[in-house]
Amino acid sequence: MSTSTTTPSTVRTFIVDKSHSEVTFQVRHLVTKVRGRFTDFSGTVQFDEARPEQSSITFTINAASIDTGAPDRDAHLRSDDFFAADKHTAITFTSSKVTKKGDDQYAVDGTLTIRGTTKQLTVPVTYLGTATDPWGNARVGFEGEITVNRKEFGLNWNAALETGGFLVGDDVKISVSLQAIAQ
Repeated sequence: MSTSTTTPSTVRTFIVDKSHSEVTFQVRHLVTKVRGRFTDFSGTVQFDEARPEQSSITFTINAASIDTGAPDRDAHLRSDDFFAADKHTAITFTSSKVTKKGDDQYAVDGTLTIRGTTKQLTVPVTYLGTATDPWGNARVGFEGEITVNRKEFGLNWNAALETGGFLVGDDVKISVSLQAIAQ
């Protein structure tokens, strides 16, 4: 007779705490990098530290919340030249698989949708740990960073330079730092 033991799932649901999280990006402009952020986003993390394959994340960014500190540039980024934020209001990421890669390192496979175009990708994620806040709420933290080619998502606008090359780089580095509160 064989017996099997199964570890019960300890998946916990966490909601992203926007006031303690951030979504930033950087892209080359001429010879330097322009940095910006999105100010309106939400998400849910299902996390099981013992069985990460049971974990998942859904994350939504309001495309119109882009902020580079330059109102004219932000308006251009919201326009049809870039995000077309009036037609494609949300940027979304939905995980399909979570794989533990090291002590606090995970690979999160999923789909990223920008401007109506969806691509499969893998985001390397660092688990920052859990803590209890002063009000007794369990919190969890994660950070991830990925570089995407903006043109693969239909953000094609650019301007040729007289000296050769283009005004805006194709590669955009996206960094996400999330703190989420247990439900």
